[in-house]
Amino acid sequence: MPSATPGPGSGPSERRGARSRGPAGSAHPAAAGEPAEDAEDGIVGRSPLRYGAAAFVFAVGMAGTTLPTPLYGLYRQELGFGELMVTVVFAVYAVGVIAALLVAGDYSDKLGRRPVLLAALLLSAASAGCFLLEGGLPLLFCGRLLSGFAAGLLSGAATAAVLELAPGGSRGFAATAANMGGLGCGPLLAGVLAQYAPRPLTLPFATHLVLLAAAGALTLALPETARPPRPRPRLRPRGMEVPRQVRPVFVPAALACFTGFAVFGLFTAVSPGFMSATLHIGNLAVSGAVVFSVFCASLLGQSASARTGAPVALPLGCLGLVVGMVQVGLSLLLGSLVLLVTGAVTGGIGQGLAFRSAMATVSGRAPEEHRGGTISALFVVAYLGISLPVVGVGALSTGLGLRNAGLVFSACVVVLASGVGAWLWRTRKSAAAEPAPVD
Repeated sequence: MPSATPGPGSGPSERRGARSRGPAGSAHPAAAGEPAEDAEDGIVGRSPLRYGAAAFVFAVGMAGTTLPTPLYGLYRQELGFGELMVTVVFAVYAVGVIAALLVAGDYSDKLGRRPVLLAALLLSAASAGCFLLEGGLPLLFCGRLLSGFAAGLLSGAATAAVLELAPGGSRGFAATAANMGGLGCGPLLAGVLAQYAPRPLTLPFATHLVLLAAAGALTLALPETARPPRPRPRLRPRGMEVPRQVRPVFVPAALACFTGFAVFGLFTAVSPGFMSATLHIGNLAVSGAVVFSVFCASLLGQSASARTGAPVALPLGCLGLVVGMVQVGLSLLLGSLVLLVTGAVTGGIGQGLAFRSAMATVSGRAPEEHRGGTISALFVVAYLGISLPVVGVGALSTGLGLRNAGLVFSACVVVLASGVGAWLWRTRKSAAAEPAPVD
């Protein structure tokens, strides 16, 4: 799943050429891994071709995190477990992402981009290998955990590499497009191959291994865009911290992220079950396309938030989540694929607006010396949102059925997003007026 997801940095640090990045959006002092310089913005090797190669590496790595989404129903049939176990297998991914972010979120600053990218691609290949072995639940858990580790490493190193190699003026969108494009293409590729090609539980992962090999070769050919410090500092866990002066904006921003990522979790873990059990649509390619639409819509939302401004885009994102989940709930009541798709698009736009605006708000308010830890805390909340609620859906489905569990989930998201959105709308003027700390 999304590694979710994390979009590119949206705070002030995104505009500073002398910064490098940890988890998508966090900034670190240049001393922790200063990019090599050239005449343009202090980055060596900037060109459309190299940017495209870095974006391809990022997209291929992230595609592996969502590749199993349309296949969970097949695993259920083959291994004989229920919807609760599907959501638990999915949620293990978030554990890996959070662990990687907290332990190794800034390793690409200390070791360089390429070594961390190669490590992430190797972890992703090991994850695909676990799925190819088809050894039952233990290997599914192991594969998802390794996928989470890979996504956690990629979210920092690949975001930094794409930003540092992108042509001027397109950097923020470049990393977002690579991230969300990869997350969306994973279920689409797996769904099409599983539906229309032989060996549905083998071919998607074998294809991904081929793509990973190509991504690894491109990574070796890319220039190193960071200068690791000499002597190399000790590798220590990043940790997380929310300074007192950031908490008034952090709490609502984190709740908005939690809600938006919960919607991601619903579509990447449970929506194929909704489609087969409630809408009676068993076409895996259609299931993959619905999930693809969520991530494409999030990309649109993140792009729009840059033009709208965080104080307005954040409550608007919550509104999009409310409208999207109302449509999802109606789709379950009426058995309508059209409403499910429109709910996916509306909710995805809302998630994109809310997430990038929350990132901009929090990173802009955090002091420079605490920004990395504050962004890490925001991502931890987001990935708790992508995992815990869907496990709740799986647990409820054992007693209420999947359709009713989905209705309860939709109602909870509507209530939470409505409350957070109203709070943010009332306080938008004060949030816009209060200056960010001086670095």
